Amino acid sequence: MTVDAHHHVWDLSVRDQDWLTGPELQPLRRNFTVADLEPEARAAGVTRTVLVQTVTVPEETPEFLVLADTHDLVAGVVGWTDLTRPDVADELARLRELPGGRHLKGVRHQVQGEPDPRWLLRPDVHRGLAAVADAGLVYDLVVLPHQLPAAAEAARSHPRLTFVLDHLGKPPIAAGTTQPWATAVRALAALPNTVCKLSGMVTEADPASWTLDDLRPYAETVLDAFGPDRLMAGSDWPVCTLAGSYAEVLDAARRLIPSAAHTAVFETTATHVYGL
Repeated sequence: MTVDAHHHVWDLSVRDQDWLTGPELQPLRRNFTVADLEPEARAAGVTRTVLVQTVTVPEETPEFLVLADTHDLVAGVVGWTDLTRPDVADELARLRELPGGRHLKGVRHQVQGEPDPRWLLRPDVHRGLAAVADAGLVYDLVVLPHQLPAAAEAARSHPRLTFVLDHLGKPPIAAGTTQPWATAVRALAALPNTVCKLSGMVTEADPASWTLDDLRPYAETVLDAFGPDRLMAGSDWPVCTLAGSYAEVLDAARRLIPSAAHTAVFETTATHVYGL
């Protein structure tokens, strides 16, 4: 794997990660840095990564841009800004003028935490998405299965904007069911301006006992729906460590994807979509 299209870092001495609650997430309540990731990435053959936002605070994105500017491994940043602010276009321009600003490739919001399943269709969000498109950035979708129809409607409304679906839209892998997720994700994939990340599967499965067979129906669905040229692999490190090591998670992804599609899924899709 050449490009890891999705990972995180955090420093709890800088700010808390308030989503790290409950005993099951306790192993993540420590610092995870790019320096921690580098040896694992190199050992797995990863030469470039995309660093993705974790919390909805404006200070995080400038910090990530500096990390990308100082670590060769990090080739791109998907940051956060408030899409609903009236001056979102000016804010995106400001971010790109900061140190490391050239590494800003996309924007993400924790839509999965929004109580309104149609949050992406709000007029103020619509305006913000248009600003992201105008800035030449992409928009990462972190949504739950019931929010996929709104995501498809948003993508249909913004044909100039590339929407990247994180973690396959979080299908119910642990439950072993594919519907209605599969129908909804295929509807999203039918739109040409959508891309999917093969990421986050091991933690949507049973973290303690997942097998390749548990993951395969979901990986095969998105590979068939999006095709290899619109599918990219990501580790979701360090969250993935709840269910397996960095090497194990990437190995599982490689084994789930036919070798003929490896170059696209593990390198060229992410390189093209994020302009790495």
